[in-house]
Amino acid sequence: MDISSREIRMPLSEVVAVLQDLNEFVVSLDRLGSRQASGTADEYTVGQFIADWDVARRLAHARGVISVALDAQLSEEDNAEIDALCDQGRFYGTDSAISPSTDQLR
Repeated sequence: MDISSREIRMPLSEVVAVLQDLNEFVVSLDRLGSRQASGTADEYTVGQFIADWDVARRLAHARGVISVALDAQLSEEDNAEIDALCDQGRFYGTDSAISPSTDQLR
């Protein structure tokens, strides 16, 4: 499947909701990174943000919105290929995705 030439349609309201969440996360994490660099925040602060802002659930919802659109508009084979590509990602806690703090110890 040539992914670059395919288009997927999604309801604008769902796209806007996902973009709002992503924008909040990107801006907030950037600000937290700046605070960590200046010494006014630590790892606990980032963890607290993730918990308080329900980041995992909101990101899972965004993934679900996109997945529903893909499932509805692509063949089962195309969706299986996309799933396989996603499974090749880097995941925290696996050997293929060493955390930066572990890298610094080497």
